[in-house]
Amino acid sequence: MKNNPLDFTGKVALVTGAASGMGLATAQAFAEAGAAVVLADFREDVVNAETQKLAATGHKVIAIRCDVSDEAQVEQMVERTVGEFGQLDAAFNNAGVMACIAPIGESSREDWDRVIGINLRGVWSSMKYELRQMQRQGSGAIVNNASVGALTGNPGIASYIASKHGVVGLTRTAALEYIQHGIRVNAVNPGLIDTQIARDVVAGNESAYDEIAKNVPIRRAGRPEEIASVVLWLCSPGASYVVGHALTVDGGMTVV
Repeated sequence: MKNNPLDFTGKVALVTGAASGMGLATAQAFAEAGAAVVLADFREDVVNAETQKLAATGHKVIAIRCDVSDEAQVEQMVERTVGEFGQLDAAFNNAGVMACIAPIGESSREDWDRVIGINLRGVWSSMKYELRQMQRQGSGAIVNNASVGALTGNPGIASYIASKHGVVGLTRTAALEYIQHGIRVNAVNPGLIDTQIARDVVAGNESAYDEIAKNVPIRRAGRPEEIASVVLWLCSPGASYVVGHALTVDGGMTVV
C-alpha cells in the first residue's frame, strides 16, 4: 500500500490568522492529518479558545498571540514554535485584513500602512523567519495566502489589491531563492470564500453577498475547508514538483 501523501504525522505546521476562517480550517486540517500545529493570531482570546477545542480532542496544538505586522512578534512566534516542537515543516501565512473601501484619491495613509503592514510585510516577516528555520533543517513547505485580487484590479480596495499582488511576487522570488535548500514556496489565490473578511466587503449586506455568490460560475461561495485542502496538498509530498506557483481556487470566477 502506498503512503498517504496527506499524512502529516510527525510534522509541525504553523498557521497565522488561525482564529477563524481559512486559517482555522487549515489548522484543524493539519491537526486531523496528524501534525503538531501552532495557531497564531492577534486575537488572543479567540485563538486560545479554538486551540483548546482541538487539544480537547487529542491534538497536539498550541496558541500564540502574534501581530504579524510586528517583526519582533513574528520572530518570537517562530522561535516558540521550534522551542515547543523542535522543528517547522509547513507554514500557511494566512493573516490578512480588508482595506477600508474608498477610491485611491480618498484613501488614507493610515489604512494603506495597516493593510500593507499585515498583508504584505506580515508575509515577508513570516517567511523570513520560517525560511531561516527550514534552511537549517534542509526541508519545508510554505504556502502564502494571496487572492484572486492578485490577478486583477478592484475599485475601492487598492491597498488590498496591491498587497496581494505583492504576496505573489514575494512567493515567486522566495521559491527561486530557497528551492536549492529543499524548501518549496507557493501561494493560493482564493476567490469568494465564506469568511468574515469577505462579508466585510459588502458591510454585512446579506443580499448583496448572496448576489455576488450567485454570480460565481459554481453558483456559491467557497468554504474555508476547500482552501485548507489545497494548502495541505501544496505542503505535501504530492506537490513535490510544484514550486513558485499561485494556485487559483475560485469556483471559476477568473475563467469568465
